[in-house]
Amino acid sequence: MIHTVTLNHTDFASSAKMSKATIINPRKKYCTGDKLIIQIDMFDYLGNRKTYGGDFIKPRIFNSKMNAGASGVVEDFNNGTYHIHFNLFWEGKVYISLILYHSSEAVSALWRARDNNYDFINFLGTFVNRSQSVKSKCGFKLDSAKEVCEYGSIKDSESFYCYKQDNFHCGSFSFLQSSNSDISFLRNMEKQLFDRGNFAINIPGDFDYIEVSTCTAPAPSNLSTCKIGMKSPFPSGFAFQNKWQPAFCNIPDFSTEDKIYACLQNKLIYFLGDSTVRQWFEYLVNTLKEFKNFDLYRAGKSLKHFAANYKRNTLLSFTKHSHPFITASPYVVKDNFYMSDEIDHLEGGPHHVLVLSLGQHFRPLPIQLFIRRVFNLHRAVEQLFLRSPDTKVIIKAENTREIPDAERYSDFHGYIQYLIIKEVFKDLPVATVDAWDMTVAFNTNNAHPPVTVVRNQIYMFLSYICS
Repeated sequence: MIHTVTLNHTDFASSAKMSKATIINPRKKYCTGDKLIIQIDMFDYLGNRKTYGGDFIKPRIFNSKMNAGASGVVEDFNNGTYHIHFNLFWEGKVYISLILYHSSEAVSALWRARDNNYDFINFLGTFVNRSQSVKSKCGFKLDSAKEVCEYGSIKDSESFYCYKQDNFHCGSFSFLQSSNSDISFLRNMEKQLFDRGNFAINIPGDFDYIEVSTCTAPAPSNLSTCKIGMKSPFPSGFAFQNKWQPAFCNIPDFSTEDKIYACLQNKLIYFLGDSTVRQWFEYLVNTLKEFKNFDLYRAGKSLKHFAANYKRNTLLSFTKHSHPFITASPYVVKDNFYMSDEIDHLEGGPHHVLVLSLGQHFRPLPIQLFIRRVFNLHRAVEQLFLRSPDTKVIIKAENTREIPDAERYSDFHGYIQYLIIKEVFKDLPVATVDAWDMTVAFNTNNAHPPVTVVRNQIYMFLSYICS
């Protein structure tokens, strides 16, 4: 729940250091498979008990020597008390991290700053007429008193604009680039909540770690292979020895190139979305040497990539989602299509696989824009299933990321978007690679996580399309 908070002084904000965490009903012996519940009582900087919730907490259990980690579930009682629920997945020492990522006061400020504000990002278009070119301001909202060119999807009520330039017709729009603006919608007092010493701090507890044992002989695994149609819980699994172990299914062995080739054979795989799913495309092309990239000879940064494996009759393609695309490098707008339009032009069928990823570039823009885009995507996938019900569709959730600018790119924004996609697509027969859960468990804090994490995400994806 997001509370609307009027901040009179930063001393009244939630303080990780003043708050405390306590294990509920501590045991002398913990067993693998047990539940661990920790209570957090939140206090402000003056030591006063908080009376409302809404703090953004990132809970995690881990063991660095074992390369093990898992997410926790936050239960907010909206009175300053939280219960954090963990599943004890592995034997040995289990350390506990309870990061107060943002106070409820900071969350309230971020939510207000994001609402209806399109000015965090500057978009600059280039129009080309033979040997001449001109720059023009672009964006989702422009001064209606000036003549504009509109680029969007009437069918899905998507719009993007550039100011029209004299002697350049709207069809000469060729390149687009973007940058962060200098603007902030935070009040001066609120900005103090985002000083690096005031957020992403561990809440102290009366414990260091707990010891977990295997109390009974492990029962034979009755989990079936991960496949589309399974409901994924949260946490959906855990990392152990740098491998992802789903809690609800088994990932087949993809440890050799031949096994991956066999999975991908006779498939057309379309990666649609942002650079985090382009990582998947690049991993497969760089790992599997039979794939050959196709050069599109673009003058600017390309939003499309193709790779083919003629021996296996496999095609991989990556297409970036349409506006917004936040990059300082000019890119070719002629490659810029809405994901819903791309899906509408696909025939689909048993050899077609779609991977959809949406989120990172939307964080600095109003949530209404993201919600509309997700519903348009849902509409397109729903119609795809009507004409081709045997098409496989995989949702890749957002990765957590570093914090270069909390107001624009905070994981709070990403988490809200992660929840929205899960809710909107829950009625369709799609599978989800829960990259949010995985990147929390691996503790990557990088929009583009290391190859170990990417490999585990891809193995989960391969399981869904080859089971």
